[in-house]
Amino acid sequence: MRGRTAATAAALLALTACSTGPSLENRGQVTASPGDSHHLTIGSAGFTQSDLLAQMYAQLLNQAGYRTSILTVANRELYEPALESGQIDVVPEYAATFADWLDAKSHGAGAKPVGSPDLEATMKALRSLATPRGLTVLPPGRAVDQNAFAVSAGYAREHNLKTLSDLGASKLKVRLAAGDECVQRPYCAPGLKKVYGIDITGIDPKGVGTTQAKRAVQDGRDQMVLTTTTDATLDRFGLVLLADDRHLQNADYVVPVVNRSRAGSERVAGALNRLNHVLTTEDLARLGREVDDWRRLPADVARTYLKDKGLLK
Repeated sequence: MRGRTAATAAALLALTACSTGPSLENRGQVTASPGDSHHLTIGSAGFTQSDLLAQMYAQLLNQAGYRTSILTVANRELYEPALESGQIDVVPEYAATFADWLDAKSHGAGAKPVGSPDLEATMKALRSLATPRGLTVLPPGRAVDQNAFAVSAGYAREHNLKTLSDLGASKLKVRLAAGDECVQRPYCAPGLKKVYGIDITGIDPKGVGTTQAKRAVQDGRDQMVLTTTTDATLDRFGLVLLADDRHLQNADYVVPVVNRSRAGSERVAGALNRLNHVLTTEDLARLGREVDDWRRLPADVARTYLKDKGLLK
């Protein structure tokens, strides 16, 4: 795998400022045949999970006969136009989040969210938004990175809690460690009250899944923390997830998104779809821990995993 220099990355970002894929008057008329370029650029959003997925994509595509480069562009406002223009060919994304982002880009920041807990509906909305921009959304796999809520293991045992419904039924008063936006976000405090009847007495604004937020729950200052389903550090703080049994959270399944004119072939789709059959949410959490806690390189962690699953020779 060959990397790109910082100068190349800077040039890409400069170009994306004036190149954003099909023009508005041509959207909805993207009829180019699916392309099959020999050299594909894989985009990463710059955080551990995205780096791991980009490495897996690149290694699977290498085995399928492609030359690949990985380019990190941490801002979706920059890498999505680069994907439309063909400067980036493949990006790992999250179904509901990307659907809402494209919808806001097309219809304004006040657009009603189109992502939902329903994966089929979310994928339909996502593809309808992506296709006119020259993008193809490949099938989602088993892995999902959703918002999630955790309590201390002792608190869960004491009150016999396994699900968020259990917590609502307990009528316990809950102070929630989360980002300050949790006060208004429908998947957070309002949703917990409306869907589960949980008595949220206040938000402790320590961020989403931060060490400070987890310690606040571990120490009993707060009763619950907002984190993610792939958080691999919960055991370290003595925390356990409560199941989202009424599906409050959106369907943020991992999906590869490709530039149709450069990477829309069945061969690309076939190589990437092999990962869908094996990669789970639990796998993503474990692999992330190997990078973040064990300080292993994402490329090495990805290679070992793919070999262990029989996807690489």
